Amino acid sequence: MSGDRSKDVSNNVRMLGKLLVVAVMMFGFGYALIPVYKHLCEVLGLNLIDGKPGSVDPVKNTQVDKSRSITVELTSNVQGNVRFRPTTNSVTVHPGELTTVVYEVVNSVPRTVKAQAIPSYTPMEVTPHFKKVECFCFKEQVLKANEAKQMPVVFYIDPAVPKSVNTITLSYTFIEAAGLDNKTAAN
Repeated sequence: MSGDRSKDVSNNVRMLGKLLVVAVMMFGFGYALIPVYKHLCEVLGLNLIDGKPGSVDPVKNTQVDKSRSITVELTSNVQGNVRFRPTTNSVTVHPGELTTVVYEVVNSVPRTVKAQAIPSYTPMEVTPHFKKVECFCFKEQVLKANEAKQMPVVFYIDPAVPKSVNTITLSYTFIEAAGLDNKTAAN
């Protein structure tokens, strides 16, 4: 009987070792997905969450294509306790034309909130042609209690955008950061 017990303990220890190896591998895989996801998004031009203001190439062709008009529809989503919306629902632009639109965010809670805006575009084929020169999405936003901000987006649509594109939807999802440290919350 003691032989069976030592065999069971040995099997349990072996199983525990295997489970620990699997848990460590799962953690490592999850940790490794972050840079893989960022690289994949950069390559595909999707949901760039850490874009830099200087990352947009300057306009090479200063000619505006006045023969075409594209409607840019503006939408927003929020994950958190703030109100976030564009100040206008759409604008009509000519490819190559520098355009400014404004989004408004209001923190209606009695505490400081950190948030990040993540852009997306439809149809997806326009993503490499939609060039933001200035955008609040380039950095994390900090809103004090009951603060409201007007946040501009300056962009142009590359004249090389496919001729079949007549409407583009620019959508931002405004995501509240998971927590504030006490130093930031006190400011």
